[in-house]
Amino acid sequence: MSSSPQANEGGAEALDETKKGLLFALGAYGIWGIAPIYFVWVGFAGPFEILANRIVWAIPLLLVLLGVTKQWAGVWTLTKSQLAILVVTAIALSINWLTFISAIQAEKIAEASLGYYINPLVNVILGWLFLQERMRPLQWLAIGLAAFGVGTELVVQASVPWLGLTLAMSFGVYGLLRKKVNLPAVVGLFVETMLVLPIALGYLILLYLDQGTRTIFDGASLALGGVITVIPLVFFAAAATRLPLTTLGFVQYLAPTITLLLAIFLYDETVPAIRWFTFSMIWLAVVIFSLENLYQYRKRRLGDGK
Repeated sequence: MSSSPQANEGGAEALDETKKGLLFALGAYGIWGIAPIYFVWVGFAGPFEILANRIVWAIPLLLVLLGVTKQWAGVWTLTKSQLAILVVTAIALSINWLTFISAIQAEKIAEASLGYYINPLVNVILGWLFLQERMRPLQWLAIGLAAFGVGTELVVQASVPWLGLTLAMSFGVYGLLRKKVNLPAVVGLFVETMLVLPIALGYLILLYLDQGTRTIFDGASLALGGVITVIPLVFFAAAATRLPLTTLGFVQYLAPTITLLLAIFLYDETVPAIRWFTFSMIWLAVVIFSLENLYQYRKRRLGDGK
C-alpha cells in the first residue's frame, strides 16, 4: 500500500529539519573549534581584559535576541532558587572562559582540546553522582580508559594537565546546574552575563584609567568577543531542538578536533609523546562512549516503535 501524500510531506519536512539541525550544529561546533584563532588575534590584551570585553559586548546581542524571540518573560519570572543557581553557573562559565583564553595565550591549545574531549565523560560522572543517573558498564569502561590515560601522564611527567581538567570540570559543573535550573539558553546566558557585568565593567574602567583606552581597531577586535560568545550558542540551541542528542553527541567532538589540528598545524605546538598516549586513551573512550550511546538510542527507538 502506498503512503499518503500527507505522510510523505511530513517525512520530507522532518528530513529538512534534520538537515537544518545538522548545519546549525556544524556551525556551532565549527565556530567553537576555530575560536583559538580569534583569541590569538587579540593576544595584545591579557586574559582578564579579553574576558571582560567578551562579557560586556555579549549583552547587546543578547538583548536583541531576547527581543526577537520574545523571551523577556523568562527573565522577569525567575525564582530566587533559580537566580541563586545562575550565580554559581555564571562563576563556572567565567572560570571556563578565562581558563580557555589563558590556555590559548600560554600556547597550550592542545591541552585545551583535551579538556573538551574529556567533558562528555565528566558530564556522565556528575550525572551519576548528583542526579542518580545509572552508569552502564561500557560507560564505566570509557571513563576508566580516560582516567588511565590522564593518570599515566601524571606518573610519567609528574604533572597534571590542569588547564584541560579545569575546562572539563568547570563546563561539566555548568552543564549540571543549568540542567537543574532548566531555562532557555538565551535567557540563562543573559542573566549569567548580567550577574558578572558589574565586575567586568569595573575591571575595564580601572584598567583603562590606569593604562589608557585601546585604539578603535583594537577595541572593535575585542568587541567581536561578544559575537564569538553568542552566535555559536544560538546555533547550538537551534540544533538541539532539531537533532537527537545522540547525533549532537557525535558532532560535539568536531570542536576539540579542529582545535587540536590548529594547535599542531597552524601554531606548531609540540605535543609530548606521553600526551599522545593520553589522547589515544581518551579517543578510545570517546569511541566506546559514542557507540554505546548510539546502541542505546537505537534500542529505545525500536522499543518505541513496537
